[in-house]
Amino acid sequence: MNIFHLGNGSKVLGLIKAKALEPVKVSQLIDGAMKGMVQELQDPYSVYLEPKDYQALETHMSGTYGGLGIYVGIPKETHRLTVMAPIKGTPAARAGIVAGDEIWEIDGKDVSSIDIDTAVSMMKGEEGTTVTLGIKRKNQEELWDVKLVRENIEIPSVEGRVLEGYPGIAYVSISMFNDLTAQELEETMKSLRQEHEIKGLILDLRNNPGGSLMAAVETGNLFVPEGKPVVWLVDKYSTESFVSKGNLIDLPTVVLINKGSASAAEIVAGAIKDVNAGILVGETSFGKGIVQSVFELDDGAALKITTAKYLTPNKNDIHKKGIVPDVEVLLPEDTDPVAIYSGDPEQDMQLKKALEVLQKELDT
Repeated sequence: MNIFHLGNGSKVLGLIKAKALEPVKVSQLIDGAMKGMVQELQDPYSVYLEPKDYQALETHMSGTYGGLGIYVGIPKETHRLTVMAPIKGTPAARAGIVAGDEIWEIDGKDVSSIDIDTAVSMMKGEEGTTVTLGIKRKNQEELWDVKLVRENIEIPSVEGRVLEGYPGIAYVSISMFNDLTAQELEETMKSLRQEHEIKGLILDLRNNPGGSLMAAVETGNLFVPEGKPVVWLVDKYSTESFVSKGNLIDLPTVVLINKGSASAAEIVAGAIKDVNAGILVGETSFGKGIVQSVFELDDGAALKITTAKYLTPNKNDIHKKGIVPDVEVLLPEDTDPVAIYSGDPEQDMQLKKALEVLQKELDT
């Protein structure tokens, strides 16, 4: 680093303090400088987190938070903040918000140009406080303003059941990967096996935006045979593998993915595909094959930057490419986005095909 650049930074700070007409806090200037440095990386996944934003991120990854109960993403086709899935029984779900709804405003502020982390932090807050979302729904001209009261949200990252009319088939969906996911998956499968004679598994990772790397590795452990890599991690200095400690879910498995399956979800899907532990059905996944690390700073702030990329067990780089399913099932454009949460194969073409593929595996 050129030491003169650091000197100029100190000079700029001193000149602003001494000469600027409008008063400004030094802490605000420092925060602005930090954000500017990170922005120069031109990486949408790297961000300087102020203390409140870092605290919100930690709470989110722990599995509980004060908020509305929706998973959001920014699809590359629209570049709009979009509801990927509402969580059952939460303020958003009760208000009628559905997957596919676009959020154009939060408390009257246009959010078309802000990053996803900032948008999420705007929607979170103390339990009992309110937030108003400006929702743009497909085929509707005007924004729908919906006022919601924040609640303490316990994130059910894993939900499982036996589908009606398909005895012996476990259907398990993972909505995101947090610190509790692998344990929840084990407990869900144990419970289902105690109540039913389970012969096969459909693992639904559609619209799963990802989450914790280690949660993905621990989940992958449940499918990948002992001693085989779940994922390869490549950073600036080395390449290392996370090796499975032994697969506990030894069942014929079909994994559902779509363009909303990203990051940690792709780690699990890629591992299952590469070691032939299951068959992938659906659409090509999002293609986020990079890993962010969070470094806590002295004042409670944090720096989240991209520090590595990951490769599937067969060392495939899926970043900006995605994982191509073994059996492609594209949904028509007019498909109701809620259909994939119905659990009804007659409404959900991808689930229907997954059941057909799994049944064929069970019959052989």
